[in-house]
Amino acid sequence: MQAFLKGPSSISSKPPSAKEKGAAGAAGSSGEGKRLKPIPWVEKYRPKNVGEVAFQDEVVAVLKKSLEGADLPNLLFYGPPGTGKTSTILAAARELYGPELLRQRVLELNASDERGIQVIREKVKAFAQLTASGSRSDGKICPPFKIVILDEADSMTSAAQAALRRTMEKESKTTRFCLICNYISRIIEPLTSRCSKFRFKPLSDKIQQQRLLDISEKEHVKISSEAVSYLVKVSEGDLRKAITFLQSATRLMGGREITEKILTEIAGVIPKETIEELLSVCQSGSFEKLETLAKNLINEGYAVAQLVNQLHDAVVESKDFSDKQKSVIVEKLAEVDRCLADGADEYLQLMSLCALVMQQLTQNT
Repeated sequence: MQAFLKGPSSISSKPPSAKEKGAAGAAGSSGEGKRLKPIPWVEKYRPKNVGEVAFQDEVVAVLKKSLEGADLPNLLFYGPPGTGKTSTILAAARELYGPELLRQRVLELNASDERGIQVIREKVKAFAQLTASGSRSDGKICPPFKIVILDEADSMTSAAQAALRRTMEKESKTTRFCLICNYISRIIEPLTSRCSKFRFKPLSDKIQQQRLLDISEKEHVKISSEAVSYLVKVSEGDLRKAITFLQSATRLMGGREITEKILTEIAGVIPKETIEELLSVCQSGSFEKLETLAKNLINEGYAVAQLVNQLHDAVVESKDFSDKQKSVIVEKLAEVDRCLADGADEYLQLMSLCALVMQQLTQNT
């Protein structure tokens, strides 16, 4: 018994110091461990209120007016990934209900969840039929409706969307729906006509750079403004991707300055020299050299889909191709991109593409 009491789990009679009290407070009410759990920077710096959402001025202005009257229409957010669609509706819900009622009043379903017609008929319908009551602890107005967030709604079947249309209509007194998608053309017309539509624009380079520099400063990351500009270019308007790359690079460098070379490796971007070498090999007309280079590209682990994107930009901006050659190559790039999306073999698609580029470059010589 004495040995047991002397073990690490024995209760010390010494009162805790101020430092220990602070650590215990930081650990939160769960009491698990003495340190805060590390969370991804994407979640850590997600906007906490609508005013913090970057660049989407029209959406923010409308939502702020709606929140003042504690009333919302059915919403449809569409636009490229990483532009703040999910963050905006979650921030609006947090402002409407406060942190205490958020879990009870908001149902969020993503593409990873089952969202067939059966789930719409049962889970969503059951949640929508519940009456919203109660008041916020801080005394602010609490709206008499709940919010159903359907993220990536463009991946829902047409049957599920049709079932949702009727629920949206019948439960309008107690529930508001927010549909989030990348392609509005994949949402059926009856749903789009019942929602206020908001397009989320790709974030401007300046806004992204400012947000990334703010995060770098708060996390004590050493990165030059040139490297931040390159990071913005690599992430193609997707702020979420940019923040993830920044965190990965920070972990990899371990306190040293982040360079463009490191960002290129992390982002999986193919170096400019490699693209130029590919075009020069195609210009040479040697199929053996082309085959060797294609094998090397695959063995290096570069994604052919990424090569297609970069080659498209290189061809369109190049002055070595005539307009007719550009149109033929770009059409082939589109065909290869579709085949890759359908799961075709990368090496065969790369060879097919390069053979056509070689044919276009050598036919006039």
